[in-house]
Amino acid sequence: MGLLAVLVIFSVIARYFFSLSWKQLSEFNVTLFAFTTFWGMGINVIKGEHVIIDIVYDRVPPAIKRWLSVVNYLIMLVVDLVFTWQGINYVGVAGKQISQGMEIPMKYMYGIMPLSGAICAVCIIFKIIQFVMVDVSYFAPKNQVLTKETP
Repeated sequence: MGLLAVLVIFSVIARYFFSLSWKQLSEFNVTLFAFTTFWGMGINVIKGEHVIIDIVYDRVPPAIKRWLSVVNYLIMLVVDLVFTWQGINYVGVAGKQISQGMEIPMKYMYGIMPLSGAICAVCIIFKIIQFVMVDVSYFAPKNQVLTKETP
């Protein structure tokens, strides 16, 4: 991200103050932005920073939260696999073109879609396994601890 920020600032300064523009640099910036965006899919899954509608989730017991989370991740996995498959198809069709700026096959730029989709799928599977194996107290509200009642 730091490299992307520096390159964008450099290209803006060069364009507006010196009237210099490089289509190769502009294309590289777009590619780097796409790479960081798609790469973030798997990172968001691992860190649990994806979007969740928790109006129902917060009101159910921890044992049900576990299975709601697993179902949520299974739905995410299906969507991710569709994204990955479509990315592979898109690379097969549009990947044969040559980029105008860097003059390289577009498969190197578009290839980030199926690659990041596959990485995201691995991250989702990891989270599903984690949620199935973790103790149910993991799903309890953080300010409340589950206790077993003794008869």
